[in-house]
Amino acid sequence: MFRPTLLGRMWLHLANLAVIAFLLFPIAAVVIGSVQSEKTLQADTRAILPPEYTFDNFRVILTQGEQKGRVFEQATYLPDNIKVFYNAALNSLIVAVSVTLLTLVLGSLSAYSIARLRVRWTMWLLQVNVAARFVPIIVLMIPLYVVFRSVGMLNSLWGVIIAQTGFLLPYAILILAPYFETISHELEEAARIDGCSRFGAFVRIVLPLSTPGLSSCGAIIFIISWQDLLITMILNSRREFMTLPVVIASLVGDVHVFFNLLMAICLLALLPSVVLVMLLQKYVVQGLSAGAVKG
Repeated sequence: MFRPTLLGRMWLHLANLAVIAFLLFPIAAVVIGSVQSEKTLQADTRAILPPEYTFDNFRVILTQGEQKGRVFEQATYLPDNIKVFYNAALNSLIVAVSVTLLTLVLGSLSAYSIARLRVRWTMWLLQVNVAARFVPIIVLMIPLYVVFRSVGMLNSLWGVIIAQTGFLLPYAILILAPYFETISHELEEAARIDGCSRFGAFVRIVLPLSTPGLSSCGAIIFIISWQDLLITMILNSRREFMTLPVVIASLVGDVHVFFNLLMAICLLALLPSVVLVMLLQKYVVQGLSAGAVKG
Protein backbone atom coordinates (compact mmCIF):
# COMPACT_ATOMS: atom_id res chain seq x y z
CA MET A 1 0.00 0.00 0.00
CA PHE A 2 1.34 3.41 -1.00
CA ARG A 3 2.14 5.74 1.91
CA PRO A 4 2.96 9.39 1.24
CA THR A 5 6.17 10.82 2.58
CA LEU A 6 6.32 13.57 5.20
CA LEU A 7 6.65 16.20 2.47
CA GLY A 8 3.72 14.67 0.59
CA ARG A 9 1.54 14.75 3.69
CA MET A 10 2.43 18.39 4.26
CA TRP A 11 1.41 19.24 0.70
CA LEU A 12 -1.87 17.37 1.17
CA HIS A 13 -2.61 19.28 4.37
CA LEU A 14 -1.82 22.58 2.67
CA ALA A 15 -4.06 21.67 -0.24
CA ASN A 16 -6.89 20.80 2.17
CA LEU A 17 -6.44 24.07 4.02
CA ALA A 18 -6.45 25.99 0.73
CA VAL A 19 -9.69 24.32 -0.36
CA ILE A 20 -11.34 24.97 3.03
CA ALA A 21 -10.23 28.61 2.96
CA PHE A 22 -11.55 28.98 -0.59
CA LEU A 23 -14.95 27.63 0.49
CA LEU A 24 -15.17 29.61 3.74
CA PHE A 25 -13.92 32.96 2.40
CA PRO A 26 -17.26 34.00 0.84
CA ILE A 27 -19.12 33.04 4.02
CA ALA A 28 -16.67 35.07 6.13
CA ALA A 29 -17.17 38.07 3.84
CA VAL A 30 -20.95 37.75 4.19
CA VAL A 31 -20.71 37.52 7.99
CA ILE A 32 -18.54 40.64 8.18
CA GLY A 33 -20.78 42.55 5.78
CA SER A 34 -23.96 41.60 7.63
CA VAL A 35 -22.85 43.34 10.83
CA GLN A 36 -22.04 46.64 9.14
CA SER A 37 -24.13 49.60 8.21
CA GLU A 38 -24.46 50.46 4.54
CA LYS A 39 -22.44 53.64 5.03
CA THR A 40 -19.59 51.78 6.74
CA LEU A 41 -19.68 49.02 4.14
CA GLN A 42 -19.21 51.44 1.25
CA ALA A 43 -16.85 53.86 3.00
CA ASP A 44 -13.73 51.69 2.64
CA THR A 45 -14.11 48.69 0.35
CA ARG A 46 -10.54 47.53 1.03
CA ALA A 47 -10.92 47.26 4.81
CA ILE A 48 -11.03 43.69 6.09
CA LEU A 49 -12.60 44.42 9.47
CA PRO A 50 -15.15 47.23 9.91
CA PRO A 51 -14.53 50.06 12.42
CA GLU A 52 -17.95 49.48 14.02
CA TYR A 53 -20.51 46.71 14.22
CA THR A 54 -24.28 46.75 14.28
CA PHE A 55 -27.07 44.18 14.35
CA ASP A 56 -29.65 46.55 12.90
CA ASN A 57 -29.70 44.57 9.66
CA PHE A 58 -30.95 41.48 11.49
CA ARG A 59 -33.33 43.61 13.57
CA VAL A 60 -34.97 45.01 10.44
CA ILE A 61 -35.36 41.55 8.89
CA LEU A 62 -36.58 39.71 12.00
CA THR A 63 -39.12 42.44 12.84
CA GLN A 64 -40.10 42.70 9.15
CA GLY A 65 -39.27 46.41 9.05
CA GLU A 66 -41.17 47.45 12.19
CA GLN A 67 -37.96 48.17 14.15
CA LYS A 68 -35.38 49.90 11.99
CA GLY A 69 -32.71 50.50 14.58
CA ARG A 70 -30.16 53.30 14.61
CA VAL A 71 -28.84 52.64 11.10
CA PHE A 72 -32.20 52.75 9.32
CA GLU A 73 -33.89 55.49 11.37
CA GLN A 74 -33.39 58.07 8.62
CA ALA A 75 -34.09 55.64 5.78
CA THR A 76 -36.95 56.78 3.57
CA TYR A 77 -37.22 53.51 1.71
CA LEU A 78 -36.90 49.84 2.60
CA PRO A 79 -37.79 46.94 0.33
CA ASP A 80 -41.40 45.86 0.81
CA ASN A 81 -40.55 42.16 0.56
CA ILE A 82 -38.82 42.38 3.96
CA LYS A 83 -42.34 42.48 5.42
CA VAL A 84 -43.04 38.90 4.23
CA PHE A 85 -39.84 37.34 5.59
CA TYR A 86 -41.55 34.85 7.92
CA ASN A 87 -44.15 33.90 5.34
CA ALA A 88 -41.40 33.36 2.75
CA ALA A 89 -39.41 31.23 5.22
CA LEU A 90 -42.52 29.13 5.91
CA ASN A 91 -43.14 28.71 2.18
CA SER A 92 -39.53 27.62 1.65
CA LEU A 93 -39.82 25.10 4.47
CA ILE A 94 -43.09 23.65 3.14
CA VAL A 95 -41.71 23.35 -0.38
CA ALA A 96 -38.34 21.89 0.66
CA VAL A 97 -39.81 19.31 3.05
CA SER A 98 -42.54 18.27 0.61
CA VAL A 99 -40.12 17.98 -2.30
CA THR A 100 -37.68 15.97 -0.18
CA LEU A 101 -40.32 13.49 0.98
CA LEU A 102 -41.87 13.04 -2.47
CA THR A 103 -38.48 12.67 -4.14
CA LEU A 104 -37.31 10.09 -1.60
CA VAL A 105 -40.50 8.03 -1.96
CA LEU A 106 -40.57 8.05 -5.76
CA GLY A 107 -36.79 7.93 -6.14
CA SER A 108 -36.35 4.96 -3.81
CA LEU A 109 -38.95 2.94 -5.72
CA SER A 110 -37.35 3.73 -9.08
CA ALA A 111 -33.80 3.17 -7.81
CA TYR A 112 -34.77 -0.17 -6.26
CA SER A 113 -36.30 -1.28 -9.56
CA ILE A 114 -33.10 -0.38 -11.40
CA ALA A 115 -30.87 -2.10 -8.81
CA ARG A 116 -32.89 -5.33 -8.51
CA LEU A 117 -34.86 -5.81 -11.73
CA ARG A 118 -32.23 -6.48 -14.37
CA VAL A 119 -34.40 -5.79 -17.37
CA ARG A 120 -33.64 -3.64 -20.37
CA TRP A 121 -36.14 -0.86 -19.72
CA THR A 122 -34.77 -0.11 -16.23
CA MET A 123 -31.24 0.45 -17.54
CA TRP A 124 -32.70 2.55 -20.36
CA LEU A 125 -34.53 4.60 -17.70
CA LEU A 126 -31.26 5.20 -15.84
CA GLN A 127 -29.55 6.34 -19.04
CA VAL A 128 -32.41 8.71 -19.78
CA ASN A 129 -32.07 10.16 -16.26
CA VAL A 130 -28.38 10.81 -16.84
CA ALA A 131 -29.04 12.43 -20.23
CA ALA A 132 -31.82 14.59 -18.77
CA ARG A 133 -29.36 16.27 -16.42
CA PHE A 134 -27.46 17.73 -19.39
CA VAL A 135 -30.47 19.82 -20.42
CA PRO A 136 -30.27 23.34 -18.90
CA ILE A 137 -33.29 24.01 -16.74
CA ILE A 138 -33.77 27.47 -18.25
CA VAL A 139 -34.59 25.81 -21.59
CA LEU A 140 -37.60 24.11 -20.02
CA MET A 141 -39.02 27.13 -18.22
CA ILE A 142 -41.28 28.41 -21.03
CA PRO A 143 -42.85 24.98 -21.73
CA LEU A 144 -43.20 24.43 -17.98
CA TYR A 145 -44.94 27.78 -17.53
CA VAL A 146 -47.33 27.09 -20.41
CA VAL A 147 -48.23 23.62 -19.09
CA PHE A 148 -48.77 24.82 -15.51
CA ARG A 149 -50.87 27.76 -16.73
CA SER A 150 -53.10 25.42 -18.71
CA VAL A 151 -53.74 23.20 -15.67
CA GLY A 152 -54.22 26.15 -13.29
CA MET A 153 -51.19 25.54 -11.06
CA LEU A 154 -49.56 28.95 -11.29
CA ASN A 155 -49.25 30.98 -8.07
CA SER A 156 -49.45 27.96 -5.80
CA LEU A 157 -47.00 26.04 -3.67
CA TRP A 158 -48.18 22.73 -5.12
CA GLY A 159 -47.06 23.81 -8.58
CA VAL A 160 -43.57 24.56 -7.28
CA ILE A 161 -43.47 21.27 -5.34
CA ILE A 162 -44.46 19.20 -8.38
CA ALA A 163 -42.03 21.00 -10.69
CA GLN A 164 -39.07 20.70 -8.31
CA THR A 165 -39.84 17.04 -7.62
CA GLY A 166 -39.79 16.31 -11.34
CA PHE A 167 -36.44 18.03 -11.81
CA LEU A 168 -34.79 16.53 -8.71
CA LEU A 169 -36.06 12.96 -9.09
CA PRO A 170 -33.21 11.91 -11.45
CA TYR A 171 -30.66 13.04 -8.84
CA ALA A 172 -32.30 10.83 -6.22
CA ILE A 173 -32.29 7.84 -8.57
CA LEU A 174 -28.62 8.30 -9.43
CA ILE A 175 -27.71 8.49 -5.72
CA LEU A 176 -29.89 5.65 -4.43
CA ALA A 177 -29.50 3.07 -7.20
CA PRO A 178 -25.77 2.37 -6.48
CA TYR A 179 -26.52 2.28 -2.75
CA PHE A 180 -29.29 -0.31 -3.11
CA GLU A 181 -26.85 -2.50 -5.04
CA THR A 182 -24.59 -2.68 -1.98
CA ILE A 183 -27.36 -4.32 0.11
CA SER A 184 -27.16 -8.11 0.18
CA HIS A 185 -29.71 -10.00 -1.92
CA GLU A 186 -29.71 -12.83 0.62
CA LEU A 187 -31.48 -10.68 3.22
CA GLU A 188 -34.36 -10.03 0.86
CA GLU A 189 -34.53 -13.67 -0.17
CA ALA A 190 -34.71 -14.74 3.49
CA ALA A 191 -37.55 -12.26 4.08
CA ARG A 192 -39.44 -13.57 1.04
CA ILE A 193 -39.00 -17.15 2.25
CA ASP A 194 -40.60 -16.06 5.54
CA GLY A 195 -43.65 -14.84 3.65
CA CYS A 196 -42.86 -11.25 2.65
CA SER A 197 -43.70 -10.01 -0.80
CA ARG A 198 -41.07 -8.15 -2.81
CA PHE A 199 -42.57 -4.84 -1.74
CA GLY A 200 -42.76 -6.03 1.87
CA ALA A 201 -39.08 -7.02 1.79
CA PHE A 202 -38.30 -3.61 0.31
CA VAL A 203 -40.14 -1.80 3.12
CA ARG A 204 -39.04 -4.00 6.03
CA ILE A 205 -35.49 -4.92 5.00
CA VAL A 206 -34.08 -2.62 2.33
CA LEU A 207 -35.33 0.75 3.56
CA PRO A 208 -34.14 0.34 7.20
CA LEU A 209 -30.71 -0.74 5.93
CA SER A 210 -30.65 2.22 3.54
CA THR A 211 -30.89 4.91 6.23
CA PRO A 212 -27.44 6.41 5.42
CA GLY A 213 -28.21 6.54 1.70
CA LEU A 214 -31.66 7.98 2.21
CA SER A 215 -30.32 10.56 4.68
CA SER A 216 -27.57 11.73 2.34
CA CYS A 217 -29.98 11.89 -0.60
CA GLY A 218 -32.59 13.71 1.49
CA ALA A 219 -30.07 16.28 2.70
CA ILE A 220 -28.91 17.00 -0.86
CA ILE A 221 -32.46 17.27 -2.19
CA PHE A 222 -33.53 19.53 0.70
CA ILE A 223 -30.61 21.92 0.16
CA ILE A 224 -31.19 22.14 -3.60
CA SER A 225 -34.92 22.71 -3.14
CA TRP A 226 -34.38 25.22 -0.31
CA GLN A 227 -32.14 27.43 -2.44
CA ASP A 228 -34.05 27.11 -5.73
CA LEU A 229 -34.89 30.47 -7.28
CA LEU A 230 -35.73 29.99 -10.94
CA ILE A 231 -38.74 27.65 -10.71
CA THR A 232 -40.38 29.59 -7.87
CA MET A 233 -39.83 32.96 -9.54
CA ILE A 234 -41.23 31.75 -12.89
CA LEU A 235 -44.32 29.97 -11.54
CA ASN A 236 -45.29 32.41 -8.75
CA SER A 237 -45.80 36.15 -9.08
CA ARG A 238 -47.72 36.86 -5.85
CA ARG A 239 -46.00 37.92 -2.64
CA GLU A 240 -47.88 35.40 -0.50
CA PHE A 241 -46.20 32.54 -2.40
CA MET A 242 -42.66 33.94 -2.31
CA THR A 243 -39.82 31.83 -0.94
CA LEU A 244 -36.62 33.09 0.68
CA PRO A 245 -34.50 32.98 -2.52
CA VAL A 246 -37.08 35.18 -4.26
CA VAL A 247 -37.04 37.66 -1.35
CA ILE A 248 -33.24 37.73 -1.49
CA ALA A 249 -33.26 38.34 -5.25
CA SER A 250 -35.75 41.19 -4.82
CA LEU A 251 -33.22 43.13 -2.72
CA VAL A 252 -31.21 43.71 -5.90
CA GLY A 253 -33.05 46.60 -7.54
CA ASP A 254 -32.51 48.64 -10.67
CA VAL A 255 -31.44 51.73 -8.72
CA HIS A 256 -30.13 50.47 -5.39
CA VAL A 257 -28.79 47.23 -3.93
CA PHE A 258 -29.25 46.65 -0.18
CA PHE A 259 -25.93 44.89 0.34
CA ASN A 260 -26.08 44.82 4.14
CA LEU A 261 -29.64 43.47 4.26
CA LEU A 262 -28.77 41.05 1.48
CA MET A 263 -25.90 39.58 3.46
CA ALA A 264 -27.90 39.36 6.68
CA ILE A 265 -30.84 37.57 5.10
CA CYS A 266 -28.44 35.22 3.29
CA LEU A 267 -27.03 34.14 6.65
CA LEU A 268 -30.51 33.58 8.05
CA ALA A 269 -31.47 31.54 4.99
CA LEU A 270 -28.30 29.48 5.31
CA LEU A 271 -29.04 28.32 8.88
CA PRO A 272 -31.50 25.46 8.08
CA SER A 273 -29.10 23.88 5.59
CA VAL A 274 -26.18 24.10 8.01
CA VAL A 275 -28.21 22.61 10.87
CA LEU A 276 -29.47 19.77 8.65
CA VAL A 277 -26.00 18.86 7.43
CA MET A 278 -24.60 18.95 10.98
CA LEU A 279 -27.36 16.64 12.25
CA LEU A 280 -27.01 14.19 9.35
CA GLN A 281 -23.25 14.50 8.81
CA LYS A 282 -22.47 10.90 9.75
CA TYR A 283 -25.21 9.47 7.55
CA VAL A 284 -24.36 11.75 4.62
CA VAL A 285 -20.71 10.61 4.58
CA GLN A 286 -21.67 6.93 4.93
CA GLY A 287 -24.32 7.13 2.23
CA LEU A 288 -22.22 8.91 -0.35
CA SER A 289 -19.11 6.78 0.27
CA ALA A 290 -21.06 3.51 0.11
CA GLY A 291 -22.62 4.43 -3.19
CA ALA A 292 -19.35 5.72 -4.60
CA VAL A 293 -17.26 2.58 -4.03
CA LYS A 294 -19.74 0.25 -5.73
CA GLY A 295 -18.06 -1.01 -8.89
